[in-house]
Amino acid sequence: MRAQPRRSKARAYLLLSRVSNLPTVWTNVLAGTIAARAAVDAAAFTAIATGVSLMYVGGMFLNDGFDAAFDARHRPDRPIPNGDVARGEALTVGAGLLLAGTAIASSSLSQAAWAGALALAILLYDVTHKWTRAAVLAMGACRGLIYLIAGAGAPLAAALVLTIYVIGITGVARLVGQRAGLLMPILVAGISIVDAAVILASGGTVALAVGASLGFALTLLLQRVVPGT
Repeated sequence: MRAQPRRSKARAYLLLSRVSNLPTVWTNVLAGTIAARAAVDAAAFTAIATGVSLMYVGGMFLNDGFDAAFDARHRPDRPIPNGDVARGEALTVGAGLLLAGTAIASSSLSQAAWAGALALAILLYDVTHKWTRAAVLAMGACRGLIYLIAGAGAPLAAALVLTIYVIGITGVARLVGQRAGLLMPILVAGISIVDAAVILASGGTVALAVGASLGFALTLLLQRVVPGT
């Protein structure tokens, strides 16, 4: 029995992809670049941001695919249990996007290694997060590794800061669940505020930090259209 009338395929894909959180991915790329003391090259930024965005979206499709049985019991409004998208379709699309994103983000051997590590961290989280609390470590690593892709492995300290923040908010999400209200959207959007702080601490300009902080507002705005959890 469906939780609600069947949605359009486009709407179902948007819900699966959780695209409202993508601004925080883009600010991760910006902060990782600055933390590595590298100049922001528009072409390189676009390639890495595109690649990790596809990896993020692919990971979200895979997440729902692996969680289909759990969601059928606890979140029947999600696209797969609601009958909007078949589980096999979500897994196939997710795997394709993850592979494509990994390839696009791998513009050098160093970046290819870190992108491969990110792909593995995404898969590890998606497969295990319903069964072990330790999966929060994989989620934190997913964000920290974006810094390492953007900075070709250089910004280890900054990546650790972001990793710890994301581990923290993932732990909070596990505790509060669907009772979170506005708390989780704010904490997720706060990733961009962490990015802005990293940019300033790394010697980046105020303008770049302000640009990163705009990711906070944009994420919250987009979450009004497409929920980010």
